[in-house]
Amino acid sequence: MNDLSLKIENNKHLSRPIETNSRYDQKQKDKIASAAKQFESLLTSMMLKSMNKTTGGMFGEEGYGSDMFDSIFEQEIASKMSETRSLGIAEMLYKKITGEELSSEMRHKISVHLNPGKIHNTQPSSDSTKVQPSTSAIERLNNYEKHIEEAASTFGIDKNVIKSIIMTESAANNKAVSGARAKGLMQLMDSTATDMGVRNVFNPKENIFGGTKYFAQMLRQYSGDIKLALAAYNAGPQNVEKFNGVPPFGETKNYINKVLGYLEHFNKRKE
Repeated sequence: MNDLSLKIENNKHLSRPIETNSRYDQKQKDKIASAAKQFESLLTSMMLKSMNKTTGGMFGEEGYGSDMFDSIFEQEIASKMSETRSLGIAEMLYKKITGEELSSEMRHKISVHLNPGKIHNTQPSSDSTKVQPSTSAIERLNNYEKHIEEAASTFGIDKNVIKSIIMTESAANNKAVSGARAKGLMQLMDSTATDMGVRNVFNPKENIFGGTKYFAQMLRQYSGDIKLALAAYNAGPQNVEKFNGVPPFGETKNYINKVLGYLEHFNKRKE
């Protein structure tokens, strides 16, 4: 029987921890950390949404625009909770996959995913045409200045970016309906409007808040890269993932250039 005993203490394969971190370079680790943080924020948001349903929401079931404002607060609270590491889910996932601790430096790198205000890649393509909004379109846009500024502050998006999307989507016509049935100032599809808590898609404030919230999610998903966020807004994030970048669609490329052209125009006016 003595010959059958196992000397586990001398077995190097069992005593040595598995080295998983060597499988990933720094860029891959950044992506893993970002995905882990996004998952934690999403899970927290789902938990808050579930708790809200049992109490009729933060603003009551009958309050005007309550669904939209509940959704805004859920997203913001979830992001703040994820930032403060109150759940520790992101750290656990990152360590499980890479075998490493999620360092403070790494958390700083991925902070843009929780605060999409930092935008990069804003230059239009060299072959893009300069856009010049019409006087009537600018007059219509000015009517929504207060809502745009409020949405910009709420979601951390430059107000000129919101204006540029509105101009490209609808030329600031709050009653616009596309052939694909996208509606309002920021041309929201019914499914997107519902997901963003928009009850009346033709209400300017609700539409702007819903569209800005959705764009902020896309911007957060693509690490502040405005071209990828705009591509996702126009063609859907599934196409951005499918083509690993801006989809090779003429409409989407023109859309991005037009938004960035308007952005250049509004930024110059600000100077």
